[in-house]
Amino acid sequence: MYLGQQIMPLDENKNADILRDPPLRYLGYANEVGEAFRSQVHVNVVRLSYGIASSYVVTDAIHKGFKASEVPWQTEEKRKNKVKWAVFDTLVWQGLASVIIPGFTINRTCFLCNIFLKKQTSIPPQTRKWITTFIGLACIPFIIKPIDLSVDVFMEQTFRKYYHYEGNIMKTIIRHTREDS
Repeated sequence: MYLGQQIMPLDENKNADILRDPPLRYLGYANEVGEAFRSQVHVNVVRLSYGIASSYVVTDAIHKGFKASEVPWQTEEKRKNKVKWAVFDTLVWQGLASVIIPGFTINRTCFLCNIFLKKQTSIPPQTRKWITTFIGLACIPFIIKPIDLSVDVFMEQTFRKYYHYEGNIMKTIIRHTREDS
């Protein structure tokens, strides 16, 4: 979903997913915001931002497992298998696309920006920290889609080769392409 789009009420959109559509979706970006503010806040605030983002990932994985369990599969064994893969797929995809890769990207962007400003300018340290923070925050919208697409390719080329989508049911349940990216 793009910022200018209107959020559809759940009853108007059968495929609505409260955890993948804003505003709850933005909890997955908490660590990126924490990394952007790393130079401004205590390290425990950054850790808290990772806790929030990671909690979002785990909650989403449990939710996708629950959705997979509600589908009428042919056998109980198949249902358990699909639930397991829905949880696993969501944990890995969200872990990489929401926490690990974006957190690292914003961390390194801010770190390098701060070093550049320190060596190449005479900007006072507090101003330099704020510039670094604003650059980190400004990068977030630009890194989301490339990271999501890269993680999709990675998942398709690795883990998803080992389990099969049952028609489009698993793709509908997991819906790994976010609507806000």
